[in-house]
Amino acid sequence: MADPSSYRPQPGEIPDSPGVYRFRDDHRRVIYVGKAKSLRQRLPSYFQDIGGLHPRTATMVTTAASVEWTVVATEVEALQLEYSWIKEYDPRFNVKYRDDKSYPSLAVTMNEEIPRAQVMRGPKRRGVRYFGPYAHAWAIRETVDLLLRVFPIRTCSAGVFKRAAAVGRPCLLGYIDKCSAPCVGRVTPEEHRALAEEFCDFMAGRTGTYLRRLEQEMHEAAEELEYERAGRLRDDIEALRRAMEKNAVVLADATDADLIALAEDELEAAVQIFHVRGGRVRGQRGWVTDRVANISTAELVESALTQLYGEESGEAVPREVLVPALPDPPEPVADWLSGRRGSRVSLRVPQRGDKKDLMTTVERNAQQALALHKTKRASDLTTRSRALEEIAEALGLDSAPLRIECFDVSHLQGDDVVASMVVFEDGLARKSEYRRFEIKSFAGQDDVRAMHEVVSRRFRRYLREREKTGEWAVEEPEDEVPASLRTEDGRPKRFAYPPQLVVVDGGQPQVAAARRAMDDLGIDDVAVCGLAKRLEEVWLPGEEDPVILPRTSEGLYLLQRVRDEAHRFAIRYQRGKRSQSIRKGPLDTVTGLGEARKKALLKHFGSVKRLRAATVEEICEVPGIGRKTAETVAAALAASGPTAPAVNTATGEIVDD
Repeated sequence: MADPSSYRPQPGEIPDSPGVYRFRDDHRRVIYVGKAKSLRQRLPSYFQDIGGLHPRTATMVTTAASVEWTVVATEVEALQLEYSWIKEYDPRFNVKYRDDKSYPSLAVTMNEEIPRAQVMRGPKRRGVRYFGPYAHAWAIRETVDLLLRVFPIRTCSAGVFKRAAAVGRPCLLGYIDKCSAPCVGRVTPEEHRALAEEFCDFMAGRTGTYLRRLEQEMHEAAEELEYERAGRLRDDIEALRRAMEKNAVVLADATDADLIALAEDELEAAVQIFHVRGGRVRGQRGWVTDRVANISTAELVESALTQLYGEESGEAVPREVLVPALPDPPEPVADWLSGRRGSRVSLRVPQRGDKKDLMTTVERNAQQALALHKTKRASDLTTRSRALEEIAEALGLDSAPLRIECFDVSHLQGDDVVASMVVFEDGLARKSEYRRFEIKSFAGQDDVRAMHEVVSRRFRRYLREREKTGEWAVEEPEDEVPASLRTEDGRPKRFAYPPQLVVVDGGQPQVAAARRAMDDLGIDDVAVCGLAKRLEEVWLPGEEDPVILPRTSEGLYLLQRVRDEAHRFAIRYQRGKRSQSIRKGPLDTVTGLGEARKKALLKHFGSVKRLRAATVEEICEVPGIGRKTAETVAAALAASGPTAPAVNTATGEIVDD
């Protein structure tokens, strides 16, 4: 591990100008590339106290052995150079987006004498018109099959084309009028190229003019009694409309934009892009990336833009790019995009209208993509096994923690303090084992004390379950739980056996409280750790420094999922209790007064205000209310005092409760 001070440049050496910098390790490999508006202001931030840096940044600067920089004239040049170096060096500490070259596009080879429409993947070629990308190749083939009726351009390979030309017979598509058969001279190369140009125009969104022209030709054919030709034109128009329906009409016809949305958590981010051309969604793609550094949404957007458009030019860069957050500052990125396109590109966040609604759809797709990615990752047996092994190795456990329990405390400014316990077995959530706790031993905000109470209650229950059967002192493997500790369906009773690992949501204080609770009960065979949310640090009892798991670690990913599930479960319980307390009225505090008699009182008097003003004798007139209950109700309402009158904000009238 290198000492950053050993290669820290002197302040006077760093220029105060835009530039790009590279950190290299002791083997001269580039491990990080960054850009800065001012190198003098940016670079010293990497050489502050290690304890004040983000763990990934601290790992990077201690892995590096040198830093160098290149001065450029503008921020746009810095952005271009940063992108070039990231592509060239593939530095391990930069955000890496999964390469999306596998997404298929509809390509028309206008660089050939006889252009061909085909599905194409990989890097783009000069002289080829691209449409898409699409999520699936079959979507391209369905669209092309519909359009070939109207635009019968060549779709065959070079070998099939040469063989048909040699034998003087077209292929099957030529016989069914889905190819104009330039191979046998039915049309000239110039006529076929004009047909390919019309096909490209239609795919580019210029559909209205062509449809109107076909409709006019259909009506003229009908007027001239050429019904067969009119019928063919009618079918052609229907085929074009079906092809257009495959791309939803979402925006104005002139809209040419890409919409980019993100769904992210502490470890990963999902990117989704909708390509809108001519007001229609012409393509969609997306990927998931590991967040190798603690970067903001704006920085993720900037990285996505450079990944998307770094090798594009001309019309491949749209006139408008809509994003969830603007890079800081946005001007260099917008200028860079404009340079790639050759004309002005608008980079902005949609605020209202149809574009905002479509952005919501893209965001929903990103969230679903991230959830699907997490589900696949969590359900993979090999991945789960590796995660458990990594946790065992990092925490120094004798074996993999097959049962993990996580505790979290939730409250609203000290009110309605609750806690949750979630259970993961073999890396999967066991929701039937989840438990909720209401903090009873004290009132107010004290997360450490609440954690001590919850863990104590959980393990006291465990000891009682074992003691009931006389087997509490016997140690058995998890898969050998005795019959006395199983339910009728053969499942182990709740709290009947301990976990191998207890995870608490928090840092050193919460971990110490959980460990102390188990020590007080004589439980010394259960490991404890805490996961601090801010920096994703793993804390162990009695340790001054946390355990730092790599951001790409499957073990950290599993611990984070466990912690987030406990947090979700606690928040849900706490919100439920809060909503119940908000709905409670003065009558809810009366002991022994059930729902039926509360409804009878309110029905008789009409409101709590009139009930509060009633005498005990008047309350006794309500069916089912005796003298003692009436006195209790009157005393409770008098103690609660009159509430402030409700006011109708529209009219200013005071409304009776």
